[in-house]
Amino acid sequence: MTRRRPAGPGWLTRDVLAIALSAFSADLGYQAIIAGLPLLLVVEMHAGTPVFALATAIGYGGGSLLAVAGGRLGDRYGHRRVALCGNAFIPLLGLIGLAVAPWQVVVLFALGWWARNSRNPSRRAMLVNAVAPAQRGRAFGFLNALDLGGGLLSTLGLAGLLTIGWSLRGVFLLALVPLGLSTVVLSLARPGRAPVPAPPAPPASAELAAARAVEGRTLRAILIATGLFGFSFYNVGFPVLTVAEDGHALRAGVIAYALFLGAAAVVGYLAGGRRWRAAPALALLGYGVSAVATLGLGVVGALHGPVVVLDLAVLVLGAAVGIIETVEPMMVSSLVWPGRQGAGMGALTGARSAGLLVGNIVMGLLYLHGPLAAYLYAAVVAAAGAGLLLRAGRRLPLRISGSS
Repeated sequence: MTRRRPAGPGWLTRDVLAIALSAFSADLGYQAIIAGLPLLLVVEMHAGTPVFALATAIGYGGGSLLAVAGGRLGDRYGHRRVALCGNAFIPLLGLIGLAVAPWQVVVLFALGWWARNSRNPSRRAMLVNAVAPAQRGRAFGFLNALDLGGGLLSTLGLAGLLTIGWSLRGVFLLALVPLGLSTVVLSLARPGRAPVPAPPAPPASAELAAARAVEGRTLRAILIATGLFGFSFYNVGFPVLTVAEDGHALRAGVIAYALFLGAAAVVGYLAGGRRWRAAPALALLGYGVSAVATLGLGVVGALHGPVVVLDLAVLVLGAAVGIIETVEPMMVSSLVWPGRQGAGMGALTGARSAGLLVGNIVMGLLYLHGPLAAYLYAAVVAAAGAGLLLRAGRRLPLRISGSS
């Protein structure tokens, strides 16, 4: 079987391009829904922040558990098949535009987000299989940039349509078009399986056996750290609400979300092309900076400071998430055998399941007492995750690189 010729640079194969464009189209659809969800539930339907928190907790927490199953199913039945199946049901998010009661919004959001998460590990595994190991960083950075770039255009479009008189429900229904197109584009990607190396020979020395054991313990410790960080990984809808309430305009909250996505896209792409000491980079530049930005949101929100300062905090938060979303999968892919990439990526997403479920509910309840209490909780837990990851990273000085 002949090898496909790259469509551009060595890492930009046709498969990488199709996967990334599919992500762009999906985010072009659903990020407007993510930005508009708290505004629909809290501002228009008057359901309150606990209902919004419940919707995101069920969607994100349950979706993370499905990601574990999706990754394992992809390893067994083929990642392309699982990714396409999950992607095909994401348009359920757009049907929120037809919901007339808060419980219907919660159910549709949960089902659509579960579908999205069930395909995520397999889509990442498809990307891993599409490029050489030394080029995965650039491929993940490119995926992250197009993923969030589509979201940036989506939220800017939402802000523009709200300005000219569109309703949130109308925008949600319009999102069905790019959401459907995303599955069509993803079907064009047909990466094979990454070559599975022959079983390793018995260790030549006790030192080699010890090194492999340390590598396994490090992966487990890293997953524990990402799980702890999950308890602080609140839905970005909370900053959207904070800015919208402080700026007295729905459009102000949507613009803040656009700033978040733009920062995450640019920083994530740049992060994919650098050589990192993985654990310190993720702990300090990802989790640590996220904690600082979150604390800033709480303090400025509590003091009803200028919207521009809140926007700055959201920008910094987006930059931290760009690091996290790029470095985390690069690090895990370097520690997992090629034939187990789906399970590895599913474990990465699943490590956050309990945190996402509990964290968003806690944020919603604390937010009733003001933004400071909610964001302070998230900042403290994010800082704890950074400390745990720094400690785990000492066991294995893993370096990851976006290029050879």
